Order: sequence, then structure tokens, then C-alpha cells
Amino acid sequence: MSDLYLLHKPYRVLSQFSDREGRATLAELIDIPGIYPAGRLDYDSEGLLLLSADGSLIHRIAHPRHKQPKTYWVQVEGRCEEAALQALRSGITLKDGPTRPAKVRVIAPPRLADRNPPVEPRRHPVTSWLELTITEGRNRQVRRMTAHVGLPTLRLIRVAIGPWRLEGLAPGEWRREVLHAPQSSRPNQPSLPNKSSRPTKGKRRP
Repeated sequence: MSDLYLLHKPYRVLSQFSDREGRATLAELIDIPGIYPAGRLDYDSEGLLLLSADGSLIHRIAHPRHKQPKTYWVQVEGRCEEAALQALRSGITLKDGPTRPAKVRVIAPPRLADRNPPVEPRRHPVTSWLELTITEGRNRQVRRMTAHVGLPTLRLIRVAIGPWRLEGLAPGEWRREVLHAPQSSRPNQPSLPNKSSRPTKGKRRP
């Protein structure tokens, strides 16, 4: 049995618990001893971050070999043409090599908490929203992918990692889920524990 914490990381918060430069960190949001994040979320990105004290669980979630899909809502500058979407679906070549094909579609502007500071309509009068799913975790990958096809990212929210989703969590809030180890799995086929049906929810520290 392992505890997994689902946290809605706000904009301009580091995905770590300390910072020599005095920037906001996870220590201001969640006070659970011994936990650390499974992967990272950029300082200027928002959304779902998973944390645990169980190292093997962190490995199963975060290691690229396990290819956990990550889904993002992405506000981009400009109108999305089908050619740009098709390029993302086919895979594009960045400076560090070709990407795997992404799942991507245009979505209506989602209902989100305001960001501080917000994306300025005067500077960015025409924007679009995408739902984009990747199975890699390169540095600033989504931003680099959208820029490559002529759609600079203005706002980025991670809404899902594998089976875990952001729903029900406001920025700075978290909830705990108790995970139970699976009874069996195929050889060489890593599997994640089954989730408890009773999560515990917490809010950011005052």
C-alpha cells in the first residue's frame, strides 16, 4: 500500500521544496514529510503534479520506459491550421531529435481559475486552445512542439498523468489517494497499483 498525492501546482511555483533564489516552492502548498515529485512541471506551467514517498511508485510513474501519457490544455497564439495539427500527430523533429506522435485536437476555451498575471488579450488578440497528449517528458517539450509548428504556447496546464486527473483541485489544492499493489502482472510488464476509492483532500498552506 502506498500514498500518492495529487497536487494542482499553480503558475510560477517550482516543482521542488526549496530554492536559494527565494521563489515559491511546493513547501508552501503541501507539508507531508518525505515525499517528492514524480517528474517535474515547469515553473511557468500549471496543473497536475504527483508526489509520493514510495520510490518504486515514483519510478513506475516517471520513468520514460513506462510511457505514461500526459495530457495538457494548451493556449497558443494564433489560429490552429490543420497542417500544424497533423504535423504534431505525425511527430516533428526538434533539436534533440524526433518526437513520438502526439494526440492533439482543438478544444473550446476551458473553464479555469484565473492566472496571475493573466495572458493579456491586447498583446495576444487571437488565441486557440489545444488538448495535447504525449508519452515523453523532454525539457519544455510541449512548448517547443507548438512553437515548431508556428503556435507559441501562452498558457500550459497539465490535466492528466496516466489514470490520474486534475479534476476537483483548485490551484494549490491537493488530495491523497491510497494505492494498493496489484495481485499479479505479466513478466516485464510494469503496472501501477489500483487506486483507493476514498481520497483525502487538502489545501495550500496559509
